[in-house]
Amino acid sequence: MTDPSSLPALQAAASIAAGRLSATALAEAMLARIAEREPVLRAFTHHDPALVMKQAARVDAAVKAGAKLPLAGLFLGVKDVIDTADQPSQYGSPIWGGHRPRSDAACVALARRAGAIIAGKTVTTEFATRFPGPTTNPHHPGHTPGGSSSGSAAGVGAGVLHLAFGTQTAGSIVRPAAYCGAVGFKPSYGVFHRAGMKVMSESLDTIGLMGASVADVALGMTAMTGFDHHLPKPGRAPRLALVLAPGQAGTPETAGLMECVSEAARKAGATVTVIALGAPFTDAVALHPHVMHMESAEALGWEIDHARAQLSPVLREKMEWGLAEPRAKLAEGRAAFAAAQLAFNDAIAGYDAVLTPSAPDEAPAGTDYTGDPMFNTLWTLLHTPCVTVPVGKGPKGLPLGAQIVTRRGEDAACLMWGEWLHGAVHG
Repeated sequence: MTDPSSLPALQAAASIAAGRLSATALAEAMLARIAEREPVLRAFTHHDPALVMKQAARVDAAVKAGAKLPLAGLFLGVKDVIDTADQPSQYGSPIWGGHRPRSDAACVALARRAGAIIAGKTVTTEFATRFPGPTTNPHHPGHTPGGSSSGSAAGVGAGVLHLAFGTQTAGSIVRPAAYCGAVGFKPSYGVFHRAGMKVMSESLDTIGLMGASVADVALGMTAMTGFDHHLPKPGRAPRLALVLAPGQAGTPETAGLMECVSEAARKAGATVTVIALGAPFTDAVALHPHVMHMESAEALGWEIDHARAQLSPVLREKMEWGLAEPRAKLAEGRAAFAAAQLAFNDAIAGYDAVLTPSAPDEAPAGTDYTGDPMFNTLWTLLHTPCVTVPVGKGPKGLPLGAQIVTRRGEDAACLMWGEWLHGAVHG
């Protein structure tokens, strides 16, 4: 008999909905997989098998009663800056140790409504910023899983989660997903309501989703948003604009990877044209740290005033820097973001999507540094959808990703072209 935990998310949910598999049986198999991997993976900050089994029993009862649950029984990880009513929400900080919200965040409520099982709270860096947690890369425990959505990416990459919520302020969905060999999707800004999230940067923070495949992510997005994200086969190959990081050179390894990916896309019929994004995009990227840290210092006003000593030294330093910046700098940064957002559609006129790296090279060794967001920051501040898909392995045998970006609001197209790219690379 097939091990239920080895079923792709689409197949598992369909089998439960059709009565061929119970959510309870899937939960038992997934819990066994978590028990095997978690001692080294350390993806969870909270995981309660008994609570998981109670959720599975409720899903089975609902399906038996005729409920239509598109995510029936799927294991979903929730990044621990997103509230859950039945599990602690501690935001990666000792300040909030043991905190129990009364309600689910909006996105968690949507997931439960669709039949997902909240498998646990996944490790985040401190307030989804810099100071990392204990999670290791599922492909090599001596390397970082990336951050700040560390546990979500590692859990999906290890196959102990079907789907997982992450958040992105610079590169915190796409980069860790690429490092862990997962698909990471940052939707257009605001697609997921942020009620119940510990928001740090009002201008940037975006909730997104990770999965083992683009199809799994599309299933989750459709089920939770009500908008169709399923993957039609495009009638033609895409016109792709190849963009590297504005104002930054990247690495020779990254350039080599993108040449290989571009060649695979061309062989599959795509046109791939290198374009450069100068001002106003470079101006916006340069001001990203100012907006991010100044808004985060506002968000952490209570913690700074009442629990400053419990902030990590690196976060405390960044927040003090943000507080010391002139207020005019925040206005300047927000204006630069708006100018870049306004210019983006014209900058890629004639192209279906942007092709760009997901991260510089493989996941770095060690777990103290979660990697550079140089290939992510621009797309976050532009509020555009972007998806990373696995495109191979680097010299150390760790996963590599490539990223597809489309215009704001073109979320379904972003996933469609991401799936197309994945197929082009892998044949």
